[in-house]
Amino acid sequence: MQAKVEWKGDLRFNATSGSGFDVMIDADLQQGPRPMELVLMGLGGCTSYDVVQILKKSRQQVTGCRAEITSERAESVPAVFTKIHVHFVVTGEALKPNLVERAVKLSAEQYCSASLMLERGGVKITHSFEIV
Repeated sequence: MQAKVEWKGDLRFNATSGSGFDVMIDADLQQGPRPMELVLMGLGGCTSYDVVQILKKSRQQVTGCRAEITSERAESVPAVFTKIHVHFVVTGEALKPNLVERAVKLSAEQYCSASLMLERGGVKITHSFEIV
């Protein structure tokens, strides 16, 4: 996996993924998210992918999955994440709560590379879910 980040002036950078997609990063929030917001977004994408795949393999009729992520950061530099909470809002037909809970737990404990990496770095990550 590769990426390239190029300074575009002021506090803006253009990030290009190895697969060819661009994201504008902007600490002034005029043209894109901040770098640490991208970390949260990456975590959300990684764990949401896992939850949806696990639910599909469990023959659940999932029609939607949203990860709402909140975080706390250290007050001094480096302002690393200290706590992250991921709340899943899962929609579908006749979803079984025990299978949704299982999918969230498997993602957190076994499959989500981003989550596991952050936790091993000292970030306390918690999870919750609701079925709509």
